[in-house]
Amino acid sequence: FLMCGIVVFSHSAAARDRWTPAQANTWYARQPWLVGCNFNPSTAINQLEMWQAETFDPATLDAELELAAGLGFNTVRVYLHDLLWQDAGGFMGRVDRFLDLCAAHGIRPIIVFLDGVWNNRAYLGPQADPIPGVHNSRWVQSPTSPEVVEPSAWPRLRTYVQGVLEQLGGDERILMWDLYNEPGNEGLIGNALPLLREVFSWAREVDPSQPLTVGNWNRDQRVAELNAFAAANSDVVTFHSYEDAETVKQLIGHFEQSGRPIVCTEYLARTTDSHFKTHLPVFQQAGVGCINWGLVAGRTQTQYPWYSVPGTPEPTVWYHDIFRPDGSPYDAEEVAFIRRMTGGPAARRSDPETRAG
Repeated sequence: FLMCGIVVFSHSAAARDRWTPAQANTWYARQPWLVGCNFNPSTAINQLEMWQAETFDPATLDAELELAAGLGFNTVRVYLHDLLWQDAGGFMGRVDRFLDLCAAHGIRPIIVFLDGVWNNRAYLGPQADPIPGVHNSRWVQSPTSPEVVEPSAWPRLRTYVQGVLEQLGGDERILMWDLYNEPGNEGLIGNALPLLREVFSWAREVDPSQPLTVGNWNRDQRVAELNAFAAANSDVVTFHSYEDAETVKQLIGHFEQSGRPIVCTEYLARTTDSHFKTHLPVFQQAGVGCINWGLVAGRTQTQYPWYSVPGTPEPTVWYHDIFRPDGSPYDAEEVAFIRRMTGGPAARRSDPETRAG
């Protein structure tokens, strides 16, 4: 039946199994080469500002998704937040509007439920302004750290995760579900595994038609148990790397041993030698999907480097992001290169055979 224009997708009585490698590869073979960005509109400082009714900004979403499509991007990775479920009907209506905008631009998003990174105080309502010069100064964890380690808080999280999946678990506008971004980051490496186990279980009970994943985000030995569990339960292998191209090649070689599709869901940090020109050819040759961090510089200030201090001047070499707030490229040559790699609209227009046809 319908709710807010969304088909409600009832979950099965028993949790489904993880996809086999054959099932995952059959799904992946139906996709184009997946290229996109982690997406937050330039007018939103965090997940809450993106989705709350008072600051939801369809005009900016549409304009910036058009920029993404103009690069030849066919996916974006976007973050929800558990607190938004307090207005479940309104929230899901706004998600539906966003999915329609994505579809209009030929983009199928990867949707993230939980997030273990950045600030530990999340609240509904007006969000604070950016701290000048500070990277991601107001991004918030979901849930906050006390709830990660407090099982009595998890029924609320289960209602949120399963509520979204019950409505969107069969929606062809969505590419994939990323259940938990960087679990254990911000000091909880030893404590996030129980909640990670639960969120996989909750999602599998609903049995969505899209694949489930949690990314390998750190190769430190302290994260080995988290990584092993995520790898053993993800339908599609995903990972983050802000390292150089040679390191990425080695990581891809390691992940290929799984026999499953691979998508790098975070890369691009220009000052640590993670660039489009060095990395896109590696991903394309290996048949690996790739999603850089950032599109339009804005209230998240992710053109500044990680851990920049208040008052830091805008760097000459941007860390993340591709476009300035007015839609002009940070680096026009870089944008032209992305379009050549993806066969994006501008690249197709410049192709002599296309013009002749």
